[in-house]
Amino acid sequence: MARESREGGRGGRDRAREGDELVDKLVTINRVAKVVKGGRRFAFAALVVVGDQKGRVGYGAGKAREVPEAIRKATERAKRGMIRVPMKEGRTLHHDVAGHFGAGKVVLRSAEAGTGIIAGGPMRAVFESLGINDVVAKSLGTRNPHNMVKATFDALTRCASPRSVANRRGKKVAEIFGKRDQAAGEAADV
Repeated sequence: MARESREGGRGGRDRAREGDELVDKLVTINRVAKVVKGGRRFAFAALVVVGDQKGRVGYGAGKAREVPEAIRKATERAKRGMIRVPMKEGRTLHHDVAGHFGAGKVVLRSAEAGTGIIAGGPMRAVFESLGINDVVAKSLGTRNPHNMVKATFDALTRCASPRSVANRRGKKVAEIFGKRDQAAGEAADV
């Protein structure tokens, strides 16, 4: 009985996900070879980023003998592993954040309106799928697209909105921002 209700719940989520308009971006395709007795067998590995351009994004890797099948597998994995990222004014990050994965390190900085996406290729695909319009990002330590995307996701999972920070601390959003405004007011008075 419990099993049926669980399966029904999963089906509802999938339908909601299909209703959203998802944008998928192909980051990279890599041809890999397996050496066998008769020669080489080629396969293709694809890295895809999927997002709804409203704050949800995911990435996935897929490998198959044909390119379209590898892209399909990667897209399915990306849809399954989507995360929600809080955005300021629907266009940028709330605060600067750093992330890393393996040798890949990235620094993401919020930017003023009109700045645009200043980022390298794999990170640009993540931000475009996410719906961020103004951000400055720098990749340090690696040019490997897989590690760069994973480091970017590590940074994005560390992002927090003022509302979530206020809830965690048991305060109101105005109390968190109020201290900064009071200090600025006192400095102006002196």
